[in-house]
Amino acid sequence: MKALEVIHAGIVPYEEALAWQRQLAEDRIAGRLSHDVLLLLEHPAVVTLGRNSHAAHLLRPQGIEVFEVERGGDVTFHGPGQLVGYPILDLRAYKQDLHWYLRTLEQALIEALDRLVIPAERHPGLTGVWTRGRKIASIGIHVKQWVTWHGFALNVTTDLADFERIVPCGIHGVEMTSVERETPNGKRETLWEESVAAVVRGFETAFTTPQPAHA
Repeated sequence: MKALEVIHAGIVPYEEALAWQRQLAEDRIAGRLSHDVLLLLEHPAVVTLGRNSHAAHLLRPQGIEVFEVERGGDVTFHGPGQLVGYPILDLRAYKQDLHWYLRTLEQALIEALDRLVIPAERHPGLTGVWTRGRKIASIGIHVKQWVTWHGFALNVTTDLADFERIVPCGIHGVEMTSVERETPNGKRETLWEESVAAVVRGFETAFTTPQPAHA
């Protein structure tokens, strides 16, 4: 694992977090920032539209902020109880391969969920992480000069009804789930803290252990 600063930022409005990660990425590209950063935070309710988004996938835009952004992917919901991670990584220190990076992000979340005793897997042909046929984490990235921003969103205690506002990631019929729903012992008081710790360890493990470039 290369030098990584993990910043636990709490609840950050989406527009503020977007400007923050863009600035960090520009600093990393320009050499003003000498190490990688992982921002971990929550957003107030917001919908983001990636480069491949379709207007028809935004079902109920009323009463919620909507942002068009440069990440890949379709439409995504962020809200309270969702752990959002924005890795600002220089892939030249890892592997200059976007498929490898996406699969390694997935592996980081699979490792994290394993620590939370939740079986997790990839879905062939789709980006993200599933458990028992339900989608628990979404991924959308942007890369410039091999420096990354945007990232992943893991539903921890998210109100899953909020996903009814959209067609999540443009996948019709997908069922969303959360760590809370999938936890064998039901709701625990420390679920958020355990999830954050698991994601940090999963991230460290995945980006330390060589990962194959899955198709």
